[in-house]
Parts: sequence; structure tokens; C-alpha cells
Amino acid sequence: MATIVVVEDQPDNLKLLSTLLTLKGHHVIGLPNGDRVAEVLRTHQPTPALVLLDIQLPGRDGFAVLEELRGLPDRRWKVVALPAHAMPEDRARAAAAGFDGYITKPIDVRTFPETVAGYLT
Repeated sequence: MATIVVVEDQPDNLKLLSTLLTLKGHHVIGLPNGDRVAEVLRTHQPTPALVLLDIQLPGRDGFAVLEELRGLPDRRWKVVALPAHAMPEDRARAAAAGFDGYITKPIDVRTFPETVAGYLT
């Protein structure tokens, strides 16, 4: 299974997302903000395959974090936006910024693991 970084500032959401992914056999690295995402991607072995990135984070938002990640060499991971916004213009903005996908919250616990699995192929 894959190593997945989940960046989510709400502790209950982070716990839920991590639990659902761990139950499917994934190794989850949970982060409460975007401050250490680039460091984890550069140093963690095996290299994470996916980053699930909340957009509304304290400090730097998900768009700023994505911009930093896009500047890293040897990008072997996908970054999926994990916002609470579901408007078409929000999805378009995320796509234009370079996110590899978009999963809105609140998530559907029944389909979330399969949705994530689709980004790991």
C-alpha cells in the first residue's frame, strides 16, 4: 500500500481521514498545517505517493503550499485538494493551480478510500 500525507488542521477530520486510510493498509503521515509538507516529501522513505491537502489552513493556505511543492525536484507524488468548498469555480481554481484532483469535505466515509485509491494509480 501507499504512504499518504494528509494535511488537515481540524483534529477530528485528520483522525477520521487517517483512520479510513490506515484501515485500507496505507501508511498515513498526518500534519496539522503545511509547514512541514515539503520536508516530509524530501526526506520520508518511502517517498509518499499522495498528498491530501486542505485548502483553508492556518498560516499559508493550500494554494501556497502547493506552489512550494511544485518547486521541489523529482516530483513523484500527486497532490489532491481537500477543501470544504464545492462550488464549480472552486474546483476550476484548484485545477488551474495544478492540483491533481479534488475531494470535497465532508467526505463520504463509504467511498473515500476508493476515491483516494483512484489517485494512486
